[in-house]
Amino acid sequence: MVLDLVVIGTAITLGPLHNSAFILLLSSRRGVRKGLAFLLSWLANLVAVIACVLLLTGGEPPARHSTPSTAAACAKLAIGLGLVLYGAHRHRRPPRPHGPPRWTARVDGASLATAAGLAWLLQPWALVGAGAATVVAADLSSLTDWLALTGYCLLATFGLIVMELYTVRAPAATGAKLNALRTWLEQNQDQLMVMLSLLVGLWLTARGIYELVA
Repeated sequence: MVLDLVVIGTAITLGPLHNSAFILLLSSRRGVRKGLAFLLSWLANLVAVIACVLLLTGGEPPARHSTPSTAAACAKLAIGLGLVLYGAHRHRRPPRPHGPPRWTARVDGASLATAAGLAWLLQPWALVGAGAATVVAADLSSLTDWLALTGYCLLATFGLIVMELYTVRAPAATGAKLNALRTWLEQNQDQLMVMLSLLVGLWLTARGIYELVA
C-alpha cells in the first residue's frame, strides 16, 4: 500500500493543470488568501475521500480475494488502463496551442469560495480514485498505515504547500519565478500529461493484475 500511495501522491502533486491555476491565484489580488483557500480545499477533498473509504471498510483491510479487495483491484486495473489509453491518445494527437482558460480573466475578482471550488474541479479524480482503491487495504490499528495515509495527503499537496509558503515568505521575488514556472508548465503540458498518464497507468495496471491473480 505504501509504495502505491507514494506513486499516486507524486503523480497528483506534479499535475500541470492545478499547479498552473494555483500560480494564477497566487499572482492575483489577495493571492495568498485565495491560494490558502485552494490549498485547504484540495487537502480537505483528499481527506474526505480517505475518510469515506475507511468508514466503508471499518478501518480493517479486507481478506485477500474477498469482494471488497477484488473490487479495489479491479478499480486499480480499470483506472490504470484508462490512463494508459488516455496517454496514448494524447501522445498521438497533434500538438495544440494552449491559451489561458477563460476564467483566468476573472481571477482577480474571484472570491475565496470560488478559489476553493476551483480546487475541487481541478483535482485529478482518476488518481484520487486510484488512491481510494489503495486505501481499502489500510489498517487503522497500524501506526505505519496512519503515517502512510498522512504522508499521502501531504505528498499530494506538497507542491501547493511549497508555493504558498514561498509566496508568504518572499512575495516580491515570487511573482516572476512562479510566472516563469507557469509558462513552462503550459508549454510542456501535453508532454507532462502523457508521461504521467502512461507511467502511473502502467503501474496501476500491473498492480491491479497482480492483486487479482496473486
